[in-house]
Amino acid sequence: MNLYIKNIAQLVTCHGSEAKHGKAAMGDLHVIEGPAAVVIREGIITFAGSQQDVPRGETAGCEELDATGRCVLPGFVDSHTHLVFGGYREDEFQWRLAGDSYMSIMERGGGIASTMRATRTESEDTLRASALRHLTNMMHMGVTTVEAKSGYGMELETELKQLRVVRQLQELQPLDIFSTFMGAHDTPPEYKGRSTDFIEYLCREVLPVVAREGLAECCDIFTEKGVFDHAETRKMLTAAREAGLALKMHADEIVPFGGAELAAELGCLSADHLLQISDRGIEALAKSNTIATLLPCTAFSLKADYAPARRMIDAGCAVALASDLNPGSCFSASIPLLFALATIYMGMTVEEAVTALTINGAAAIGRERQIGSIEKGKKGDLVVLEYPSYKFLSYHFGMNLVSHTIKAGRIVYAK
Repeated sequence: MNLYIKNIAQLVTCHGSEAKHGKAAMGDLHVIEGPAAVVIREGIITFAGSQQDVPRGETAGCEELDATGRCVLPGFVDSHTHLVFGGYREDEFQWRLAGDSYMSIMERGGGIASTMRATRTESEDTLRASALRHLTNMMHMGVTTVEAKSGYGMELETELKQLRVVRQLQELQPLDIFSTFMGAHDTPPEYKGRSTDFIEYLCREVLPVVAREGLAECCDIFTEKGVFDHAETRKMLTAAREAGLALKMHADEIVPFGGAELAAELGCLSADHLLQISDRGIEALAKSNTIATLLPCTAFSLKADYAPARRMIDAGCAVALASDLNPGSCFSASIPLLFALATIYMGMTVEEAVTALTINGAAAIGRERQIGSIEKGKKGDLVVLEYPSYKFLSYHFGMNLVSHTIKAGRIVYAK
């Protein structure tokens, strides 16, 4: 697809092909004030800069989009979702509002176990249709790449069902999907009290099939007190790496558990949640290439403390933001809410939040060389705002400001 975007009021390039660590780097968006232009040919950016510098003949044969009075940014990367699931948990949300804790709901048979039961019985058709609705909503909010985890099966057939649905979704809609195997999301009832045996089952029976069928690019695990400990995490992720998968971790969400340190040691792409990260964990991530992926909508939904984004960025961490869309702890993929929480309650500047949802989000799924910034040679994934500056993302809070979403040079959403 060939596209020429002209008369851009402000072009936010987020220039770079690696994660941005710390305050100075995350705060530098490499903004080009307008009039600016972007040219995309066959899905790849061939020019991004001042409009007066567009090479002669560069726009020949291109569809034109006039962005007068509008800001253009890289497409948003939602690097942590549980996109494919069966059933809903609206009653549990009311229980939480009444004061029940997330862990107490899990102990009553709710939480992940509830969604596991629904997902095991749901058809692929129903799972696919539900996920498509969410992807469409995300696209309307400027998301162009999505990570999608399994983890609501916790046995061979349902894990494969979820991952096969993810593969089908890639063919049915325009957004790119990064697939993550998360069989180690919790211990299922048939392995109650035997979490180590369950990890051995996943490594022996499930992981090899996932890898053989090419159903996932990455493996994730819920490393938490009462879920999976460090030894179990190490065993699962070591087996995943040997199977050719990249690594992620749910870490330090509910109690300080040393998950961030372990994620850095194992070379994970990202350590996610981190509400209860320790000072040592912050230091470990700051010295590593592991992205600290923060999920403020989940903390909001759980009425929990937010992850210490300000301390992490000031210490030199590379921070990403993601939605954590799931049917329990965060039934939302709202990018406007994400920006509001990050900037108003977590101490992030709007520049840092933009970086966290673009180039650092791309790095959290290992795609920082292909997406996450607007520069020559990268995929033409862009967001056009209704307003002339990226600063409106926090200023006009809670509102969807996206006028166009562009995926690989194709306009996939126009308001």
